Amino acid sequence: MNDVVDAFNEYFEVIDVRSPELLRQAFHLRYRVYCVEQRAPGFEASKYPTEMESDCYDHHSSHMLLRHRPSGEFVGTARLILPDPLEPKKPFPTEQHTRLDPALIDMSKVSRQHTGEISRLVVIRRFARRRDEPLHALEKGVNIENWNPTNKRRFPHPLLALAVGIIRMSAEHNITHWLSVMEPSLNRLLSLYGLQLDPVGPIIEHHGQRRPYYVNLIKMLDRMSKDYHQFWELVTDYGKVRPVSNEYTQGSVSNPEHFLEAVE
Repeated sequence: MNDVVDAFNEYFEVIDVRSPELLRQAFHLRYRVYCVEQRAPGFEASKYPTEMESDCYDHHSSHMLLRHRPSGEFVGTARLILPDPLEPKKPFPTEQHTRLDPALIDMSKVSRQHTGEISRLVVIRRFARRRDEPLHALEKGVNIENWNPTNKRRFPHPLLALAVGIIRMSAEHNITHWLSVMEPSLNRLLSLYGLQLDPVGPIIEHHGQRRPYYVNLIKMLDRMSKDYHQFWELVTDYGKVRPVSNEYTQGSVSNPEHFLEAVE
């Protein structure tokens, strides 16, 4: 019996975005967090008259929504940027906007067809900022080393629920390596659940102070299984969901360009 899994199933539902209407919901949620709640600089609401935030990477991304079961409200979303089937060597945002340290990562040796970028990872404010929990503490500079991620609520944090969807998308699209550009505090929060990525470059200014990260997902899940087993059981559905294939199938992309055209 796993209380974290039980709490997740009671409070949250991960929804794969497979229709134009759901994609609009994801884009609007991103607009709400970035433009209305102003959670990151550089997202002025006036630039998004349709109240939907999107960019060119959405054409080759897999998207998810997080629904809060008791209220029925969508409270979070995330995307996994996949290799562009029309331009396989197209750089990921991490490559374009950060300075990767060649001593820490050599992208020429990374299998691009099995690499994805975690992006637009958002939870609406009233779910993300809880005064007794770690994200708020990190923002205030509080030491969280002794914080127990299961001693405050039945389910630790919605971010962990988003990880369920991201790993599901990774398994579906045979993604075994992750890139991401995120605030260091967010990566520290992920570390509470064994989900941290490895820094591969210096902190830069990109919609705030952010740093490039990379991880071998297979190795991360193996580490989670050993050291964070209850969270590993949640994100892998007791080991049933994890990327294992060595083949990348372009046809598995859930949001081809005609899908985006229906939204735009």
